[in-house]
Amino acid sequence: MASAATPTRLILWKMPTPAMNRRCGPVVPVCCSLCKQGQRFLSSLATTDESSSAAHHRSLRKFVKTSSKHVALDTLSHLLSPTTAHPHLSYHLALPLYLIISQASWFSWNAKLLADVTALMYKQERFIEAEALILQALKKLPAHDRDLCNFYCHLLHSNAKHRSSKGVFDSLTSLKQLLARSSSVYVQKRAYESMVSGLCEIGLPGEAENLMEEMRGVGLKPSGFEFKSLVHAYGRLGLFEDMKRSVTQMEDAGVELDTVCSNMVLSSLGSHKVFSEMVSWLRRMKDSEVSFSIRTYNSVLNSCPTLILLLQDPKTIPLSMEDLMGNLSQEEADLVRELVASSVLDEAMECNSAELKLDLHGMHLSTSCLIFLQWIDRLRLRFSAGDNMVPTQITVVCGSGKHSASRGESPVKGLLREMILRIKCPLRIDRRNLGCFVAKGKVFSDWLC
Repeated sequence: MASAATPTRLILWKMPTPAMNRRCGPVVPVCCSLCKQGQRFLSSLATTDESSSAAHHRSLRKFVKTSSKHVALDTLSHLLSPTTAHPHLSYHLALPLYLIISQASWFSWNAKLLADVTALMYKQERFIEAEALILQALKKLPAHDRDLCNFYCHLLHSNAKHRSSKGVFDSLTSLKQLLARSSSVYVQKRAYESMVSGLCEIGLPGEAENLMEEMRGVGLKPSGFEFKSLVHAYGRLGLFEDMKRSVTQMEDAGVELDTVCSNMVLSSLGSHKVFSEMVSWLRRMKDSEVSFSIRTYNSVLNSCPTLILLLQDPKTIPLSMEDLMGNLSQEEADLVRELVASSVLDEAMECNSAELKLDLHGMHLSTSCLIFLQWIDRLRLRFSAGDNMVPTQITVVCGSGKHSASRGESPVKGLLREMILRIKCPLRIDRRNLGCFVAKGKVFSDWLC
């Protein structure tokens, strides 16, 4: 904690030395998007002399002054993200950028954003700055248990995303102190939910399970959220017997097995390449009438090494379901057979006399590839069987890359473009919407048949 003689503002503006950046750990692959203006700005800072903190501050002030609210906050969010593409800039600039933004006329203070900044300080082991930010929050927040609880829950969640054990346990301690003096049922439920999920996030499901027992002891019934967090945490660690035990406990508690929980199980099994268990789980979903979803496809197909290898070079991707199945291992082929027997393709399609549309939003490359090949086969059978209702237009929606790692560059669009060229399909990029491929219905049906 800063001494009384040291102003909080000075502590917050203090820039770390470059050598301290080594404590940030390895660079995490980028998974978060960033607007073009923010990309240009951060790229320009990356080439600036890193010892010139004054130059960085001038650049940050100018950037905030000349940028829209959306651009400024989007850039800050990128620097705060655990998956930022600029970890070194994040170390030096995230806090100063937040402080400059907080002085803008359009800025509205909110506890969640401050919690995200504080969690980054924990990750970077800048504990003095973290404490100063927490004090700032306590001064800003009304003296209500609910508001304090929400702030500490946000902080715990952000610390968990950054895998900061100290941050998680400090937040957990604060929440437990709040629970000891609060009689609010809302505070109790919210605090336990966050503590359980936070411990699960950092790989401590055993401690999380103890907290769930503590919940029962104070008369609270764990919800599906807590059970699913526990299932996922055990699964990620490869503790599959504990994972299955948690599923059984969840069902015994009256919480039905659903698609979300099943996808967590599949993702965990897939990360450890336990294919036979995945096939069994998919069959259990069907027997229990648990719906498959796009995420079910994503979770299963992303674990198939042969398919992922093929996708690295679009020119080697098989162009029919038959050829694809022939390239996969037996276990991978079994998984694909279970998937294609579901209704996910039907749910991704819309059809009327004016348009037949396939929407690939939310699908990863592996899923987009399989769904597109399924779709081609489905339409070929339909039109070959003499279906007289040929829509005016065929549309495949792949997105323009607004939510891609590099905004404006859609991996799915690039994959489909290559596949379409290779099979000489009449689909072409729509001039009015760059996130779609379109073709005239008659031309497309003639090509298929």
